[in-house]
Amino acid sequence: MTPFIAEIIGSAILILLGGGVVANVVLNKTNGNNSGWIVITTGWALAVYVGVVIAGPYSGAHLNPAVSIGLAIANKFEWYKVPMYVLAQFIGTMVGATFVWLTYKHHFNETEDKDAKKAVFCTAPAIKNTFSNIFSEAIGTFVLLLTIFYFTDATLTEPNTIIGLGSVGAIPVAFLVWAIGLSLGGTTGYAINPARDLGPRIIHALLPIKNKAKSDWSYAWIPVVGPILGASLAAFLMLALS
Repeated sequence: MTPFIAEIIGSAILILLGGGVVANVVLNKTNGNNSGWIVITTGWALAVYVGVVIAGPYSGAHLNPAVSIGLAIANKFEWYKVPMYVLAQFIGTMVGATFVWLTYKHHFNETEDKDAKKAVFCTAPAIKNTFSNIFSEAIGTFVLLLTIFYFTDATLTEPNTIIGLGSVGAIPVAFLVWAIGLSLGGTTGYAINPARDLGPRIIHALLPIKNKAKSDWSYAWIPVVGPILGASLAAFLMLALS
């Protein structure tokens, strides 16, 4: 296991479970059909948890180009490693999206709603407005990065010794993503991760999905630019407050 492989596997599992819960809710004839937004946000939060558990010990589990860039701006990650991490994240998300399609292939075939099938792969705004949509993605990612900057390890007060929590230490990230989804996700579907949206969107365009919608490339740049902007602002604020 290397950081590059860890980011690929962690990102793939993130999308397998995250895209998987969307497929379970929106596609026809699944056991979870129409189970709603709470199920989707919970599934995504747990998807992040599993991805972080796998990749965390080896790469720090960025699983998100905005996280890698934000940490680099904040001098908490080396800039020269950013391209490698971003490449791994995109590879992983594309692999994960492919396996979601393979898992739910028969349900894709049973679903007539083109937009529902596209939603398994990528986000779309509830109300299309360029400035508002960028702001929504930026503010969600701002909250994500700012909170990550202020995560602390458990310590014993006497003496003041850091306690390693192992996989349990990934739980706060899951709660963070769950909170963002529940509170801020209703506007654009809270991509808050360029690789999470663009990687699967590319796969949606390439796969032979029956009766599929267009991949909406006119919107595709917003879940890329918005999260990077939000992560950068969080990093600059953290530096200003240091």
